[in-house]
This record gives sequence, C-alpha cells and structure tokens, in this order.
Amino acid sequence: MNATINTLNEHLMAVIGDINGVLWGHLLVYLLVIVGIYFTVRLGFIQIRQFGHAISVLKKGRDVESGISSYQVFCTSMAARVGTGNMAGVAVALTAGGPGAIFWMWAMAMFGMATAFVESTLAQVYKVKDVDGQYRGGPAYYMEQGLGLRWMGTLFSVFLIIAFGLVFNAVQANTITDALNHSFGFDRSIMGIAIVAGSAFFIMGGLKSIAQATSRIVPVMAIGYLAIALLIVVMNLSELPDAIMLIVKSAFGWQEAAAGGVAYTIAQAMQSGIARGLFSNEAGMGSAANVAASATPNPNHPASQGYVQMLGVFADTIVICTASAAMIMLSGVMEQPDAASGIGLLQQALTNELGDWTTYFMAAAILLFCFTSIIANYSYAETNIMFLNGNTKKGLFAFRLVVLAMVMFGSVASLPVVWNMADASMGMMALINIIALVLLSNLAIKVIRDYEVQVKHGKVPTFDRSKFPELKGLDSAWHPRPNSAKDAR
Repeated sequence: MNATINTLNEHLMAVIGDINGVLWGHLLVYLLVIVGIYFTVRLGFIQIRQFGHAISVLKKGRDVESGISSYQVFCTSMAARVGTGNMAGVAVALTAGGPGAIFWMWAMAMFGMATAFVESTLAQVYKVKDVDGQYRGGPAYYMEQGLGLRWMGTLFSVFLIIAFGLVFNAVQANTITDALNHSFGFDRSIMGIAIVAGSAFFIMGGLKSIAQATSRIVPVMAIGYLAIALLIVVMNLSELPDAIMLIVKSAFGWQEAAAGGVAYTIAQAMQSGIARGLFSNEAGMGSAANVAASATPNPNHPASQGYVQMLGVFADTIVICTASAAMIMLSGVMEQPDAASGIGLLQQALTNELGDWTTYFMAAAILLFCFTSIIANYSYAETNIMFLNGNTKKGLFAFRLVVLAMVMFGSVASLPVVWNMADASMGMMALINIIALVLLSNLAIKVIRDYEVQVKHGKVPTFDRSKFPELKGLDSAWHPRPNSAKDAR
C-alpha cells in the first residue's frame, strides 16, 4: 500500500514539476516581461516620470473619512509580498545566477511597476460593495464585469484560493516553526497553536482588522530590516562601489568569474533574476489587485490606487530585496568555501558581520514577515470567496476554519507535492490574469490618462464614470456623476 502511494506521489510530482517547468521556466517569465514592457511604453514610463507624484499620493492615502485607506491597503499588500522570498529568494538568485541576477531583479521590478499600476487601476474601476458596504474587487471582478466572462473569474478565484488562501499559508507557518525549532528547539505543535491563535484573531475580524494590523506591523518590520542592512553597508562602505560594478558587469557577462571564482552566463543571471524578481513582487499575478480594490483612494479616482500599488513593487524589490543582496555581497560569504544556501546564506552573512545575536534578529524577522503574509494572503482569498458567493458571507466562517487548519498543518508537517501544486495554481492564475489585463488594457490606459489630464490642469482628480461608455450599466461602486435632475434622482 505504501509503495503504491509513494509511486503515485512520484508520478504526481513529475507531472506537476513539468507544468511548473513550462509555466515558471518559460511561458510566464516571457509573458510577464513582455506585458511589463508593453505597459511601460504605453504609459510613457510612468513609473519614472510620476514616481514623485506616487509618493505624494501614498502620503495623502492616510487620510480617509471611512473605509480602508490607501496606506492601509499598501501595507497589506506589502505584508503579502514581503516574506522569505525577500531573504531566501535573493540568496537563491545570487547562488544560481551570480551578482548579475540582482540587476535583472531591478529591471523586472521597474517594468513590473507599470503592470501593477494597470491591474490595481482596473481593480478599482470594477470594484463593488458587499453586504457590509465594504469594497470588493480584483481580477475575478474585472474578468466578469469588464470581459463578461464569469467562468474566467471563477477559474481565477479557485486557483488563488488554493494557492494563497490555503497552501501558501501552510508554507509560511512551516517556515516559522522550522526556523524557531532549528534556532531555539521550540516545539512545533505548541508554536503551531500559537500561530493559529494569532491568525484567528485577525482573520475573524475581516479586511478592516487585517488592514489595521498590517499598517502597524509592516513599517516596524521593514524599518528594522533596512536598519540592519544599512549598518552593514556603512561598515563596508568602501566596498560598495565595487559591489555595484560587479552586479552590472555580471548582468551583461563582462565579469569572467564572480562569487568565489564561479563564472555565470548572461542567461543564468537573467533567468534567475527575472524569475525570483517576478515571484517576489507579484506584479501581473493578480494577487495584490484583490486588496487594492478595497481601498477608498485619495484623490477619489481609480488611478490613485495604481500609483500606490506601483510603489509596493518598488519597495519590495528595489528596496528590501536589494537590502538582502547588500548584506550577502558585502559580507563576502559567497566567496567562502563553506558558504551556506538559501536563507542560511543570509544568516551566515549577518553572523559574520554582526555576531551570533543576529540569530535572534533573523528569527524575529522570519516570524513577522511570515505571520503578516498569512493574514494578508487570507485577505486575498476572502475577496475571492465573496466573489464566488455573490458578495455574500455564505460559507465564509467555514473557509476561515479551513485556513486555520492549513496553518496548523503547515506548522507540524511538510508535504512537497502540495507546495508544488500551489506553484502550479499561482502560475495558472497569473496566466489568466495576464490575458485579462491585455484585453482590458485600452480602458485602463484611458482611466490613467484621465487622471493625468486632470492633474495637468491643476484639478484634484475625480472619477466620472459617464465619460467611459465601457462602464455603462455595470454594477460598480463608481456611480456616474449626476448631470441632470433626472440623474441626480
């Protein structure tokens, strides 16, 4: 019996491995890059020319009379984005592709900022109100309302719920218990119960509770992590120019041998950097767009949230991933014969530079990064459960219990085939979302340009839905501006 189960697992792993190889090794990487470049060109490199304006929109996003603010949504999406991928993922990219991989992570983040802008703007355009008056939206909603394809939105929702709502949360819990068990010998079962209790406290409170928690925790964990990175940079300031040059030279194959005499090809640097960068910042996958729709933006225009979510990609990859890369490269651990792999490489770098006490720092960082990812990932899934149930709370409590059960399962067990299935699910949802983004790109561009024109004329942007015939007759939270007594009634 056991032999039969093992054989089935092996076959299943092989099939899923082939699917992931096609999705993440070739198809999605190329598609996300092409779409990122396409939106960058069509929007006139908006991520560069409007970067300062995006910062001002994020600052204004703290001020909201009711609902969830843009700043809270920014923190929630950052909670989901920032995780072990920003630590272990960067180490893997450096090991597999060399220092040049970091350059290609930066490049993909820059193009991904345009993609994130478009998907978040669309999420706002097609958002609706649920039974509690809370805004809901995301790819499933713009697939149904913008394309008239509910089956497409349903398929996207199912894949997202499997990946983010269930399996990735088990993975995050597993990362926490594994790290704390390895470092301090803590019992996995006890830690699992504690993680479940903490998750339940925020999950049962819904989107507002999650947004309030992430807006408090995310800034603290990000500032603490960046402070440690800055300290190491200052300690090795004289070596910083050489490290930057090494990144650039390795990216284009100008460095014959890097990282302990190992030579990396341009292809290795590009493939590793692009794949890890896209996996980290999630631009184009449709995940962050789910929470982007829940915001009450300021200015009150869909493109406002596009600016905010664009900064999320920048902060995730250009800032936090770069901090991880700096700590590893400046410490010199990659050149050591006994260099570790994955997150162990980052821990080795911290220990070499600052001492053994950094074990406690890394444990705290993993705990905060992964825990906030659990509750933020749940928020994505909740919106898609609501979509499947017609924006009612039917079955929501039962789903929350299932999520908590998966968190407990992940805390005490490890099942590789499940993790690979999650990668496949995320790949499929990303593929579906890319198709929808391209098909709705003309409307997204029109909405963004409408915002820019109003700013150019010195106006505070507002959204007049009646200016967009594509939105006529749709069930949307954006009502046409009254132009007559009849409309006003």
